[in-house]
Amino acid sequence: MAEGKENPAKKVRLQGASPTVFQSMDDFSQGSKQNKQRYDRLVVKFEERHGRKPDFLARAPGRVNIIGEHIDYSGYAVLPMAVEQDVAMACGRSDENLLQLSNTLETYSQHSRSTLESTSIEGHEWYNYFFCGYKGVVYDLGVQEPVGMDVVVDGNVPPSAGLSSSSALVCCAALATAYANGIVMPTRQELAELCAKCERYIGTEGGGMDQAISFLGERNKAMLIEFNPIRPAEVDLPCDTVFVISNTLIQANKVAFASFNVRVVECRLGAMVVAKTKSLDWKNTRKLLQLQTALGLSLEQMTGVVSSCLHREAYTREEICSHLEITDDQLKSEYLNNMTQDLQSFELHKRALHVFEEADRVYKFRDIANKSHTDALSDATGNGECTTVDATAVRLGELMDESHASCSKLYECSCEELDSLVAVCKSSGALGSRLTGAGWGGCVVSLVRSRDLETFLAGVRDGFYGDTVSEDVVSRALFATSPGPGAAVWQLQ
Repeated sequence: MAEGKENPAKKVRLQGASPTVFQSMDDFSQGSKQNKQRYDRLVVKFEERHGRKPDFLARAPGRVNIIGEHIDYSGYAVLPMAVEQDVAMACGRSDENLLQLSNTLETYSQHSRSTLESTSIEGHEWYNYFFCGYKGVVYDLGVQEPVGMDVVVDGNVPPSAGLSSSSALVCCAALATAYANGIVMPTRQELAELCAKCERYIGTEGGGMDQAISFLGERNKAMLIEFNPIRPAEVDLPCDTVFVISNTLIQANKVAFASFNVRVVECRLGAMVVAKTKSLDWKNTRKLLQLQTALGLSLEQMTGVVSSCLHREAYTREEICSHLEITDDQLKSEYLNNMTQDLQSFELHKRALHVFEEADRVYKFRDIANKSHTDALSDATGNGECTTVDATAVRLGELMDESHASCSKLYECSCEELDSLVAVCKSSGALGSRLTGAGWGGCVVSLVRSRDLETFLAGVRDGFYGDTVSEDVVSRALFATSPGPGAAVWQLQ
């Protein structure tokens, strides 16, 4: 930053629920030795490229969704946790009207753009995810003269693995842009909602879970997150258990991106077709939660509505147009997205049934976990150790198993490798295992007793990765994780 130029960050008035601005590396890394080492290297890399220290670092974590897959964009609550792995950015303000972006990995190209030119976002290059967050802050929050920024990005969230590396990049970019420009810092909920909206600049019609947990994550807590507006609630996980991530090493970016947007449309059309059948305001019923609210029924009752109002076979375009009394041109222009314009069939029954049953599993998981924690506290031993009833963890595992079966059979977002890895995890001692993230590749999350962890890891190493995958790759693909903190800033002195 130029000598004598006012630091815009001094104008930031941090409010109660805004992301924390730390004054030391130790506080910023929050107990993670691995991340502290990464941040040190990131500062050095910034100095090497720009000849000065960065003004600040920003971080935003990835996440693992414990249960509640593909239901956030239908309006329903999800139950994720932030992970230790994150996207971090070393940032320096610049007197030039220039954004200079680079990555610590040389395989990612550098990119420069003037702050004065329009922020067009075309394609899925890594830096366009930065510009989603940047554009969201500059345009939606009304930054009149955005400052130039030199940015070096580092991340250890596995890409295309279902741990939300792209959303972490968007969230980190938005936080860094807001802090660099010295605006009054929005709350964590406001930033999450803004990032969910601005990630759509790149074409993803998500529901907001990834951005919400990246900002709202808390150490040692999972979060039940409801939407419109975002409402987080802590969920206590059973003691003496651990969550383990295992990666299929299958990256399904293009397939997952296209299939994801198909599922969004199928859920939307399912809600509209049932609403029309029930003589509701179907044109304004765009989400399955809106449908349930209008009918005033429980989630369990909604599964009956699905069976009575939607036939099990796929719907053709002609059927949908006939039922809604619209033309094919109206269907294309008003209800389909760019990825589904030419789609000829839509699985409405399967998708809606998954959503209602999965939403019910989320609340069951929350209720069982929190009741277990309350009971454990009341039964605490004299030295403060809780005596968890093992049956609770077993029941939570069963819910995870049910979730994966539904993702595989009803939502059809699994794949052969994911199903195989889930089977290996179960045979290796997992209480429950399921795909996490969009699916079509990526990761499995497993609930494992702490005492069984080493046996479980060995079983998955031998049963899934075998001798064909190097130990270095396996060490990054298979690991235990704990709930981590949300996005934050470190202001260098």
